[in-house]
Amino acid sequence: MLHDLWQAVPEPLHDPVALAVPFFVLFVAIEALAARMLEDERPVAERTGPDGRALPLPGGYLTRDAAASISMGAVSVLTMTLWKLGALGLYAVVFAYLAPWQLPADAWWTWALAILGVDFFFYWAHRVAHRVRLVWATHQSHHSSEYFNFSTALRQKWNNSAEIVFWLPLPLLGVPPALVFLGFSVSLVYQFFVHTERVGTLWRPVELVLNTPSHHRVHHGSDPEYLDRNYGGILIVWDRLFGTFQPELHRPTYGLTVPVGTFNPLRLQTHEYAAIARDVRAAPTWRDKLGYVFGPPGWRPDMVVTEPERQGAPEIAGA
Repeated sequence: MLHDLWQAVPEPLHDPVALAVPFFVLFVAIEALAARMLEDERPVAERTGPDGRALPLPGGYLTRDAAASISMGAVSVLTMTLWKLGALGLYAVVFAYLAPWQLPADAWWTWALAILGVDFFFYWAHRVAHRVRLVWATHQSHHSSEYFNFSTALRQKWNNSAEIVFWLPLPLLGVPPALVFLGFSVSLVYQFFVHTERVGTLWRPVELVLNTPSHHRVHHGSDPEYLDRNYGGILIVWDRLFGTFQPELHRPTYGLTVPVGTFNPLRLQTHEYAAIARDVRAAPTWRDKLGYVFGPPGWRPDMVVTEPERQGAPEIAGA
């Protein structure tokens, strides 16, 4: 049955991300070349932050930063494939034996439902990734760059387990497993193009409905007013509906609120896990240990942190 469902998906769409990789490389090269050719005309006073550190040029590239992002993206192709293979078996069982009905894989509306469903559950998975420290540990690497460009889009996590759990309702509702992954691939390709400072705000109806570069710049900002905002993948309407939307008011300060200070891909992926382990070992009670694992980033035993209050909490940037 699974083979027949997969064969219903046209061959060129079996892996849209693989088809898009050459275009990703092309757009990174074009944007990097443009950044090198454009002169920085900002006054000297605007080129450094309050701490004296040089501020990245808008739309600019740092070779070591971009290399780290590209390396993390290359590894994620392998790790994502392994996660998806495991999930495919799980989804196939759920689809075949637990779903009350099975939607036709060759119907356009099933495809539309799959893409819309993936986008809806992506919003909630993304939101949880910013509110539960253990899940944040898998996601923070994507936010670790202090630059915002197409190479940043390739700075992907190596652990997709949370998303796999959040997509489970789709095969349970009869969406063919192959189309779940197709929807994720469409979302991933779309989101590549919102990682740029070379595009300002778009036509107002577009900004109202879709996730755009302006909306996603906010998401990557570590400024207090930008933290934990604009979680949407393709659609920004989820943020508008569920109270997490924030328009772009000024150019964001990108990166984590506490910079990692490394370009080592392995450390960028694992440093938050190590921090959790240190906090858990030092915690005197089980309540505190669980708080460090499942509380929001920045949680401490003497704090009661609500979502609005956590705007100023350390150790997290918008996703």
